[in-house]
Amino acid sequence: MSDYLTEENSADTVNARMGKSTNPRLRRVMHSMVEHLHAFIKDVEPTQDEWEVAIDFLTRTGQISSDRRQEYILLSDVLGVSMLVDAINHRRPDGATENTVFGPFHVDGAPRRSMGDSISLDGKGELCLYTGRVIDLDGQPIAGATVDVWSDNADGYYDVQQPGEQPEWNNRGVFTTGADGSYRFVGIKPVSYPIPNDGPVGQMLEKVERHPWRPAHMHFLVSADGHEQIVTHIFVAGDTYLQSDAVFGVKDSLIVKYRRMPDADTPWSAEFDFVMKPV
Repeated sequence: MSDYLTEENSADTVNARMGKSTNPRLRRVMHSMVEHLHAFIKDVEPTQDEWEVAIDFLTRTGQISSDRRQEYILLSDVLGVSMLVDAINHRRPDGATENTVFGPFHVDGAPRRSMGDSISLDGKGELCLYTGRVIDLDGQPIAGATVDVWSDNADGYYDVQQPGEQPEWNNRGVFTTGADGSYRFVGIKPVSYPIPNDGPVGQMLEKVERHPWRPAHMHFLVSADGHEQIVTHIFVAGDTYLQSDAVFGVKDSLIVKYRRMPDADTPWSAEFDFVMKPV
């Protein structure tokens, strides 16, 4: 093989430059990435102008990212890569609750609340009572499980997207299950919302005629000693965007019928049990 790069030997030539002491896992990852990237270039045969557009897209994606916005995570999400990586890393037995994308709006340190408390602090939206249990694969309750929840507000924004407009920790809270494994809190019935689409990723979606909308959902992060952590949502049944979620996060098992309770203090209720896999 020639030491110099040609169209025919491009991937092999690049991979041959790796040092012999390169970490084996890194070697495998880089070798595969180079092979696939070069195969992609040979497949689509971009013009020089097209490649400059691609470089500009990646540059702008980095430039718009900040400690409050990660455009590369957004890009990973809308290309379905985030969900694929999650699926590979969370293969679970039948009956265990499925994962979905973590999303960019979780915040560590949300306040711990008592069972039955409301996480809605801005007075907007239709209140919803969330109930269920955290159980193991045998149906036994898991006491002491942490249930970390968060959602958008009635206008479709998370509190971190509107600092100074929404109360701090609006629609967020952390609960701990008791001996029966149950949880109970009041939030709002979430609404559909668009992912941030004012940057390069939004422009890409527009070019390929895709919308930026996510179906309405409540986020859950469930943790318990001796069990695999669950990162998931429960989606509102009947939402317009269930079958076209911009980030491919919907799974049949996570769609929940939100029920009307016209005579209750909360006009809606949603019930969902989380089934945890042992580690």
